[in-house]
Amino acid sequence: MFRAARRIFMDYLHVTRGLSFDDAEHISKHSPIFVNKLLDMVKDAVKEPVDGSEPMFKSKGKKTEMRDERVSKALVRQFNYYPINEFEPFMESIGLKPSEYEPFLPQDLIFLADNETLLSNYHVLCNYGVMRTKIGRIYREAAEVFSFDENVLQSKLQDLEDLGFSKTSVIKLVISSPVILVRDLNTEFKVLQWLDDVSIERDWIVQFLYLTKSYNWIKMVDVPQFFSEMGFEKEAIGILIRKNPDFLLDGSGKALFNAVSIMIKAGSKKQDLFDLFLNFPNIRVRYFAKNIIRGEQFLAQIGASEEDIKKFVVSNALVLGSTTVKKANSILTNLCVGRKRLCKLIMDEPHRLMEYTLGSKVDRLLKIDRAHESLSAKTKFLKSIGFVEGSDDMKKALKSFRGKGDELQDRYEFLVKSGFDPKDVVDMIKSAPQILNQKTNIVKSKISVIVNESGYPLSALVSFPACLSFTIERTKSRFLMYNWLVERGGA
Repeated sequence: MFRAARRIFMDYLHVTRGLSFDDAEHISKHSPIFVNKLLDMVKDAVKEPVDGSEPMFKSKGKKTEMRDERVSKALVRQFNYYPINEFEPFMESIGLKPSEYEPFLPQDLIFLADNETLLSNYHVLCNYGVMRTKIGRIYREAAEVFSFDENVLQSKLQDLEDLGFSKTSVIKLVISSPVILVRDLNTEFKVLQWLDDVSIERDWIVQFLYLTKSYNWIKMVDVPQFFSEMGFEKEAIGILIRKNPDFLLDGSGKALFNAVSIMIKAGSKKQDLFDLFLNFPNIRVRYFAKNIIRGEQFLAQIGASEEDIKKFVVSNALVLGSTTVKKANSILTNLCVGRKRLCKLIMDEPHRLMEYTLGSKVDRLLKIDRAHESLSAKTKFLKSIGFVEGSDDMKKALKSFRGKGDELQDRYEFLVKSGFDPKDVVDMIKSAPQILNQKTNIVKSKISVIVNESGYPLSALVSFPACLSFTIERTKSRFLMYNWLVERGGA
């Protein structure tokens, strides 16, 4: 039935309404919604007869043929008594949906032939080579084009060719950026002067246009100006744009500036951005920006501090921007690790992110031997302050240390900041390694009692560091006992 309806509709447009065969054929073939609407109008007239007026037994082909005949007759009667609004199927045939073309339907016309200006400009575009199904986009974004007087549209197309664009490029331009047909071309295409300066041809840049996207050519001039302000020479700007046309075209430069904004917020300086663009990955700019944002969210979810995230983004922008990382919960589950370990792993080895991209297989990490890890950290610390690996002093210290190995460095640095000479601190640790088993606030309290309340210098603790191992109460009791002995000549 549908094919029969479409055929009768084409005959109506061509024979009855006088449209050219090409126009009638295109409209009938590319307006399925309207054809179905026609079928709904005559659905009662094409129902199967139930009064026995037709043979009960007939072949399937014969049955279809008779149904099509009923459809054809019903539609012919419909067209004779109820003229259709020809603008609806026309708008649908040029690529517009009903919700898009309804605002454009004329209030006082139903026949296409009555709007000669519309058809004239439509034919100019068709004859120039613009696909009929793409003309709807021009209508939607620059409806004024179809009100142009005779020869105006043809002149506009020629003006674009005069700017140095080939006919093929002009077609892509008017489909992707219809507004250029109603604007001043000299104002619209200021970026062309920049392209000339960096030896980029018109047709070369146009080949990267997407017919489904819109472009603002006026805004594109901001891109080469931005690179120039960063310090890039014209030749370098040309190399950048040739390598990444998206810098210029993606969002008419908007995607580039979004990426720059993200990097600046993270703390990137001019030189950081310069280096980034020189080595920009083979990825669209908008996806680069999205990956950075996704990466920041991922780092926050695994416990990285805001400051660490900013430093990571600046230092590893190329890795982060090139990687569409999985969600944190997915990675944690697949690796079978905690957030703290994963965070440390990523911070220490940023390239690990490349293993956690969407679609990649993530294998479980090997379990860590906590005791071995702690022993390694303690040994590493002792070697860093001058202990000889395998020596008696190191064995004594390792045997005395309790707790986590990564806490030792902080406690050592606290003693140095308290006024001890680093060499003296090492001697103190060799003599009484257990002093590093205490938290810094506790050691601070003990030093205060010995120095401020008892009046002894810090050097006294170098000679007797084990005193820092005693509780404050025990320390005070010892000093009271010592003072009692002094008063009686016993010390």
